[in-house]
Amino acid sequence: MKETLPVDEKYRMHMTRYFEEYKRAINDPVDFWREKSKIIDWFHPYDTVLDESNKPFYKWFVNGKTNMSYNCLDRYAMTEKRNKVAYIWVPEKGEEKVITYFGLYRRVNAFAKALLNLGIKKGDGVTIYLPMILEAPIAMLACARIGAVFNVVFSGFGEEALAQRIDDSNSKTVITADGGYRKGKTVQLKKIVDSAIDLSKGVDNVIVVRNTYDKINMESGRDYYYDEILEDGYVEPEELDSSDPLFILYTSGTTGKPKGIVHGNGGYQVWIANTLKWAFNPGESDRWWCAADIGWITGHSYIVFAPLLLGITSIMYEGAIDYPKPDKMWEIVEKYGVNILYTSPTAVRLLMKYGDKYPLNHDLSSLKTLGTVGEPINPAAWHWFYENIGKGRCPIIDTYWQTETGGFTIAPSVELGMPDLKPGSATFPMPGIVPEILREEGTPAKSGEKGYIVIDKPWPGLMMTVNNDDQRYIDTYFSKFPGKYLMGDYAIRDEDNYFWLLGRSDEVLKVSGHRIGTIEIEDELVSLKEIAEAAVFGKPDTVKGDTIIAFVTLKDGFEKTSELIDALKKRIRHDLGPIMVPEEIHIVPALPKTRSGKIMRRVIKAVYLNQTTGDISTLENESSVEDIKKAMEIIRKGTGD
Repeated sequence: MKETLPVDEKYRMHMTRYFEEYKRAINDPVDFWREKSKIIDWFHPYDTVLDESNKPFYKWFVNGKTNMSYNCLDRYAMTEKRNKVAYIWVPEKGEEKVITYFGLYRRVNAFAKALLNLGIKKGDGVTIYLPMILEAPIAMLACARIGAVFNVVFSGFGEEALAQRIDDSNSKTVITADGGYRKGKTVQLKKIVDSAIDLSKGVDNVIVVRNTYDKINMESGRDYYYDEILEDGYVEPEELDSSDPLFILYTSGTTGKPKGIVHGNGGYQVWIANTLKWAFNPGESDRWWCAADIGWITGHSYIVFAPLLLGITSIMYEGAIDYPKPDKMWEIVEKYGVNILYTSPTAVRLLMKYGDKYPLNHDLSSLKTLGTVGEPINPAAWHWFYENIGKGRCPIIDTYWQTETGGFTIAPSVELGMPDLKPGSATFPMPGIVPEILREEGTPAKSGEKGYIVIDKPWPGLMMTVNNDDQRYIDTYFSKFPGKYLMGDYAIRDEDNYFWLLGRSDEVLKVSGHRIGTIEIEDELVSLKEIAEAAVFGKPDTVKGDTIIAFVTLKDGFEKTSELIDALKKRIRHDLGPIMVPEEIHIVPALPKTRSGKIMRRVIKAVYLNQTTGDISTLENESSVEDIKKAMEIIRKGTGD
């Protein structure tokens, strides 16, 4: 009887709308994006949806005039939403601040007026170097209002990195604070700015927000206190062309020089507003917390711009999610009734390390949707997040995207219809995204076969170019597979057409002729009950090419022993095969991470190989590097190296 029944045939009825929208975006992109562009207001309508005459320098909504600040604020400031909360700002210490859409509108206008009074105008470069305080989104929106092209520099960067970004963006104005707080310590931001300016070509204006109220150097004629130059009043938003640059955001490059990713106005607005709506579908009364830093693209798109474009309420947190205690994130969720929590897999693994007792001490029942960003989430972390935080009732929106894409490219969609979730898969592409998996020679990979993930067609959120370097834009993203955008990651598409991201294609080890992704071994390690975090890299070997080296931290309740290391290797051999077994596994108290939570594998590798660590200005936990150095000294003494 079974042979005659269609037991393997099934239809995703809950995804009917998703498939309809996805097909329409591919088959009739002009009509599709004409409709979706109505999510923002236009001062002047565009002539053409997409101009492909100068590939790969695509132009969206050609000759349309718009303004990000207007669409985020003016649309709501004189309506019934004027008294709606835009941000609940939570400091590391002290009392929270609540700002409404009307209050934010007034503050942005006052600062835009101050910028104009200093002679800053459309097209001028402005560098923003601020901690996670309300003045950061205010500064971004004020620049957008007058058409100044801003670049936000993560406040964990040091003077050299800051100077490089000031010069490359041709900034003549820097907006900073006297200092910032991080895990109970004060970071002297103004002092770093002064040193960076000495290293740079120089700037005309430095605007300083009083935050820590530390004594700082103020240079007459150049430095101004933020509160002293504000001027109440209305600033007419600049009518910017859809293709005018909105901001530059620097991301790492393999050559060492960071790439200045340029995003425009119209297409970027349309993309981020629609993708936030599709993926998470935040409601009018929802409280959204994107637990990232404004210094990264996640903060630009999903702390500042997209939530304000949709008119929702956001939580903005100044500090570290495990300070002063490991339950800080859960405390905020409970106290402020967070409905949608969007964080990184690294953060999830960090909080996993502390065990279940901390979330169990808090009422997390307000949560209805969870999300992850920054890297693929390994299945063990996915299960913990789903079961212990979401209590098995909150879908996890695992988003795949990058600085260059502007917003989500692959993610489940709450609004269009949720797929069945697979732990660790970002599931299906957003409407308008046409991903392909290609082999090295450019032919399509089979189902389940690892290859390079590329995007075949342009989409509105795609970066415009690399600042000051159009050729680098072509070489980096469109040369390996001509006409297709190279994401720079490995991925597979399974038999159900789910996409699985396997990490950067340049983070690949060559072991005895085999190409092995570091993430595959890291995922296996953190799936083991004893391991909290893992970092894997290759040690050059004249015979094998690379030998596999792993550094791990343990969960609470487990101790470092040689028997444990042997057991870990044995389990990797059993689960992944002998070729994947690390030659060395080192257990350390902590792994070096950036303030955004990403493990600094290059620093671990440099210490291991006894090389210079390079720039570690973004390092969160300096003691972790010393721990690894001590471990290596013991090892070298023991081996006589």
